[in-house]
Amino acid sequence: MTKISTIKASRTHKILFLSGLFFFLIGQLLLAKGNDFVYSQKPIDFAHWFLLIGVVLLIPQTVSFPRKFFSLIGTPLTLIGIVCIIGMCVIDFIWWSFPTDELRNEFTKHIGQVPSIWKPFMSIGPSSKIFNLGLLILSLNYFEKGKLGILLILVANLILWHLIPLPYRLVFGYVLTLIGFAILLTPKIGKSID
Repeated sequence: MTKISTIKASRTHKILFLSGLFFFLIGQLLLAKGNDFVYSQKPIDFAHWFLLIGVVLLIPQTVSFPRKFFSLIGTPLTLIGIVCIIGMCVIDFIWWSFPTDELRNEFTKHIGQVPSIWKPFMSIGPSSKIFNLGLLILSLNYFEKGKLGILLILVANLILWHLIPLPYRLVFGYVLTLIGFAILLTPKIGKSID
């Protein structure tokens, strides 16, 4: 790969990553309206499609972060979190497809008895703790130049992990995550803030 094509690929990965966080945030905004709103969405479950597209867009940059110690830990954690969120979205698509709460409850009872599905996709996936920890660790790759971005991502994690109690914690947490990574991945934004 030439240097110019490497720079273009890097820029594309960063744009996809920030777009992914934005899509993920839109999904969280839609989910914040409650289950009744989510189940009434037509013709598709927009909330979970935004989440799904969002996490998939994160993958190219996640595997392209600087080859430093933090990436050795952060990349696998983030990828595991992405897989758990994708699985959660698939299960939520199935819930959305059922026309009644009775059928949804029956499905929930069934998969609740299957730990190999329930634990990774319904316990880990929705909590996003592994996902957010991975993102926080990846942000540490920019410690020298992006302390403000890292600080915002740290505060976002404290909100997302329920350590700082806020209403609409997922919305606020992912707003801060998006701003933090925008500072880290777009140097012009970081310089204008400093």
